[in-house]
Amino acid sequence: MVSQNDIAAAHQRIAPHIRRTPVIEIESDAFGSHPPLSLKLEFMQHTGAFKARGALNSLLSRNIPKAGVAAASGGNHGAAVAFAAQMVGVPARIFVPEISSPAKLAKIRGYGADLVVEGPRYADALERCEAFVAETGALSIHAYDSAETVTGQGTVAREWTEQVSGLDTVLVAVGGGGLIAGVAAWFHDAAKVIGVEPEGACGLAAALSAGHPVDVEVHSVAADSLGARRVGKVPFEIAKQRVADVLTVPDADIIESQRRLWRVLRVAAEPGAAAAIAPIVSGAYRPKPDEKIGILICGGNVDAKVLSDVLEN
Repeated sequence: MVSQNDIAAAHQRIAPHIRRTPVIEIESDAFGSHPPLSLKLEFMQHTGAFKARGALNSLLSRNIPKAGVAAASGGNHGAAVAFAAQMVGVPARIFVPEISSPAKLAKIRGYGADLVVEGPRYADALERCEAFVAETGALSIHAYDSAETVTGQGTVAREWTEQVSGLDTVLVAVGGGGLIAGVAAWFHDAAKVIGVEPEGACGLAAALSAGHPVDVEVHSVAADSLGARRVGKVPFEIAKQRVADVLTVPDADIIESQRRLWRVLRVAAEPGAAAAIAPIVSGAYRPKPDEKIGILICGGNVDAKVLSDVLEN
């Protein structure tokens, strides 16, 4: 299990290299009928997503071989590893599936990593990455299924509690589980942590129902960031003890949440980030009148043309 002490140590380790992202308090009824909301704007982090935290903690806490580092990613993790590798001064090779957005691929290339695009889904990129690691001895930086990654992601929750006190409930989008595991490990019993998954990529809900991680079919507008076929073992062990509930939302609600975030806040959120607020927008989660809700807006790497199409429809 990842402890609060582990997360505090990781925060101290990576603090000189990350941004302290802002929190904004949103008035009642901005996104429907709800009490005031606390939105943690983590899409303003380096590389445009929370992933920089886990990547930096992984590289700064481990010995890196001459072959450098490698990662499989839907896009955000790859950009984060490329960023961290550039900062540390080691080579990086990033494997991504064909569904990754052009905006995310451009970031990976911009940080100087060797980019390999192959296969229709994240699992295909992971298979290629594992073969490369076995061949070269490069250090694999997993997107979500390692203690170092989970601990690094948990620093966003530690930072949040320094900015806002008394959160009762926190909504977090779920892909492979690294982010929600880190958040839940930090909040422990201080706040109720609820996961939000697309109906077409509900790996954590399926794992909790089965009692262990299982494969799920992936077909969602948020598949490039929340499209893990199977939740990680490390995140699952934390989630089954610390996550209070998992809500699943249809793609239509995720897209509408993207629209609302833009219209209300001028926030250009990617689908995976918009998913976290979808239960509030759709009314699938109805807070109590005095419930203090926190929502993590975790990524903003959305292609401008795709976002334009969403807003116009």
